[in-house]
Amino acid sequence: MASGVVVTVINAVAMMVAFPIYLHFLGYEKYGVWLVLATVLSFARLGNLGIDQAVMKLVAEEHGRDDIEGIQKYVTTALALLCLSGSLVLIAVLVFKTQIVSVFKLNNENAQTALWLLPYIGILSIYVFIVQALNATLSGLGRMDLANYIQSIGRVVAVTVATILLYSGRSIESLLIGNTLSYVFIHVMSLICIWRIACIRLLRLRNLDVQRCKRILRFGGAVFGGSIISMLLSPFNKLMLSRYAGVSTIPVYEITFRGSMQVRGLVEAGLRALMPEISRLSGNMTRYAKDRISQISRHAMKLIFFFGIPIYGALIILAPLLLRVWLGEKFVETLPAAFRIMLIGTFLSLLCVPAYYTLMGLGRVHHCFLSQVIQGIVNAVVVVIIVLFVGTVSIRSIASAVVLAMGATSFYVVWQNRRAMRKLLFGQAGRSRVVSVPVSPVSCVSPES
Repeated sequence: MASGVVVTVINAVAMMVAFPIYLHFLGYEKYGVWLVLATVLSFARLGNLGIDQAVMKLVAEEHGRDDIEGIQKYVTTALALLCLSGSLVLIAVLVFKTQIVSVFKLNNENAQTALWLLPYIGILSIYVFIVQALNATLSGLGRMDLANYIQSIGRVVAVTVATILLYSGRSIESLLIGNTLSYVFIHVMSLICIWRIACIRLLRLRNLDVQRCKRILRFGGAVFGGSIISMLLSPFNKLMLSRYAGVSTIPVYEITFRGSMQVRGLVEAGLRALMPEISRLSGNMTRYAKDRISQISRHAMKLIFFFGIPIYGALIILAPLLLRVWLGEKFVETLPAAFRIMLIGTFLSLLCVPAYYTLMGLGRVHHCFLSQVIQGIVNAVVVVIIVLFVGTVSIRSIASAVVLAMGATSFYVVWQNRRAMRKLLFGQAGRSRVVSVPVSPVSCVSPES
């Protein structure tokens, strides 16, 4: 947990430093153009097909069995799949780049900037697939702390490089260069750590395995479906703001949404190791493993209430002051109210994090997919209703839609997790009764029974 909290704090500081610098050098409109490009990159990441999450779970299972050969086959097969899907994404971006940019209704100057940078965004998306898979492998090997540290330092690299280039007189391309060098750093460090832990060999053709490919796609497919809905949510909101309120409102949405998600991350950081740990335990589902999974879930909820309520309460009260001090002359009056609403939504989302990771670790990934579907549908329906009855949208109305969507998702995930845990424990109890019939009452209370 300690490493996760440290990493989240580093990420939050990097974000707090980055936003004022970017807004100072680029302004709301130019920075809004970069966020449009980042939105395209988010869409491009759909080509990941959920494979990074599948790699983390399946590598964790093989690691629990000490099967190095199985780990090699999963990772190599996953990398081959990602190279194929990434190439298809790049082709799509290059072919439809004009149509993609026109959707956001940018003026001629901003549209030309976006068209110029878009091919590089497509190339970066392929590289991101590979980097994410290697970082997920490191997490699956039981070193999520290292994986988180590497990602966090990579984010600092991105902000540092972009800041230096902006100070030197470069424009929006500074952010692209910073992000690219960030992923290069994550790639190199993840490879070094993987080789030191497991000495696995990834560039062997014999590692390609059809059966493991099917398992990756089966698990990743459900994650992919959920990712489609999840990634559509924020771009959809930005698109609606761009069309009805102007591109300059997108940074306001980005600040409030990402800021509240960073706050959520302060508490969630201690829970990110749940999925690989539960995956490892589920690889050999003994009675101890089931008891341990139940214990982990209960402990995770206690952490959320113990740390989350004070943090969120303080930020809701102090939001106007903190935002004004942070952004200085770039502060706008719409920020505090939207930020408070977003905080409510991310706290509701935080409540389902232990349940979500537990379902993922137990292989109930279809429930995770359905939760994303629910979130996307509720968000879209609320926004469309607002447009139909009001004729426009604002930062506050979009934030309210996000809250309703996150609340619905949280309720569904917690409910499904309780059902899964009841089945898990009931199955354990059933087997315990069968085993306890031929033994004495003393043996029945033994920890070994």
